[in-house]
This record gives sequence, C-alpha cells and structure tokens, in this order.
Amino acid sequence: MLVPVSLRRLPGNDDLPLPAYETDQAAGMDLRAALIAPQTLAPGERQAVPTAIAIALPPGYEAQVRPRSGLARKAGISMVNSPGTIDADYRGEIMVLLINLGQEPFTVNRGDRIAQLVVAPVARVVWQEVESLEQTERGVGGFGHTGVQ
Repeated sequence: MLVPVSLRRLPGNDDLPLPAYETDQAAGMDLRAALIAPQTLAPGERQAVPTAIAIALPPGYEAQVRPRSGLARKAGISMVNSPGTIDADYRGEIMVLLINLGQEPFTVNRGDRIAQLVVAPVARVVWQEVESLEQTERGVGGFGHTGVQ
C-alpha cells in the first residue's frame, strides 16, 4: 500500500538524499544527519540531530523514528525516546534524539544515516470503563512472569 505524504526539504539541504527504502521489503526509510559541521557524542551524551525535512502525514497515520540496528551494534548509538512519534498534525523539522551508549566517542557527519522512519496507521480508541476485566490465562502476570526458558 502506498501512502502519499508531503515532504518539505529545508533550504540549503539539496545535497542530502530524501528518505528512501533501501530494499524492496524494508519497513523503514533511513533519515540522514543534516549537520553543518560534525558533532561528536561522548559516551553517555545525547544530542538532537537535525534531518532538514518536515512532513505532513495524512490523518490516521503516524511516523515512528527508530534507531538503526547497525549503529547500535557497532557503536552503541541509540535514541533517547525510542521510538519517537511524529503525529499527523506536526509540521516541524524531524529531529533525532541520539544517545551514545557505547564506551567510545562517536562522530556524526553530514549525510550519515542516523535513524529509520516508519509510517504506520494509528488506531484510535474509545474508553469503555468497566468494574472488572474479562479473565485470561495470563491474568495480571507482568514483567518476567513467564520465566527465562
């Protein structure tokens, strides 16, 4: 299913490719750093990295900004708010809140692929307050209730 989404590239960033699917079955499109100068993240440091794009999602959709698994595995780079949610009514620049969870400084350069963008439909709910919930086999079992193996 193709969903038309309007995209605005911020001025002075024509050199950066637009987000694109890298393979036929990819769920996410890579977002690139729109930095003027390289930024280095020390271990434990977090920074908002600009992408130089703004989008207008249709009603009933959201965009999720997610970490890139390769950056996480190789350098310990992730996102502070993973996934970050872009609502259909947001029109500002997409920023990626990177964090260095690794043990070495990490430098982000202009054009680096720093995150993924996944567009997905959103279900809206209508709350139906009740006195009790129907029972399930799991019940109230929470974190780790099924064990390790």
